[in-house]
Amino acid sequence: MKFVLALIAVFVVAAIIRKIVRHKTLTPLLPRQYNFGKRRDTLREVLRLLEERSAKVLVETGVARMGLEKSKGDGASTIVFGQWSRQNDAHLYSVDIDPEAIAKAGEAVAAMGLGENVTLVTSDSVDYLEEFTDSVDFLYLDSYDYHKTDTAIQQASQLHHLKEIEAIEGCLHDGTVILIDDCDLPNGGKGKLVIERLSAKDWKVHMSQYQVILLRDAG
Repeated sequence: MKFVLALIAVFVVAAIIRKIVRHKTLTPLLPRQYNFGKRRDTLREVLRLLEERSAKVLVETGVARMGLEKSKGDGASTIVFGQWSRQNDAHLYSVDIDPEAIAKAGEAVAAMGLGENVTLVTSDSVDYLEEFTDSVDFLYLDSYDYHKTDTAIQQASQLHHLKEIEAIEGCLHDGTVILIDDCDLPNGGKGKLVIERLSAKDWKVHMSQYQVILLRDAG
């Protein structure tokens, strides 16, 4: 009986340890309860780079619709970068073509008190980026949903992200940090064409997991 109880205790402890290891947080930026899963490591590295480079102008395509509620599923990027902007006297410009997505993101931004540091824009992202004139310190590409099996949607998503980088390329500089979501997916994910284009122009992959970070210098 003692052996059985000891064995159960071992399994319980092991389960707790597994849960802790799998719960990937972005503390102290955001409360420990939020799990960022497969995006945590790249998000953490981006935040380090932004602080190191004193980033002030952050641009995001595709808002996080559910605030922090879906941090593990979608990365809660609008809140992550909005919170970082508030703490570092920076500003996040986030564009999405879906008015409902903008409205939901706006509710989350307001609830977190990030309104002074986040601008949400309803627009086609390519059109918006073509009109953007400020120097961009950080660019996050996460618009046009990808599909794991539909190759037509995959190609359309990849082409859209390529058009985004072409539209904003003149605002990028040597210290710009680029992050692309949903890259570790069939046929190259959202970033395939963007990475190919930038790699031919002296950009280097700094970190590649589910998301990809690109820098003009690979330091």
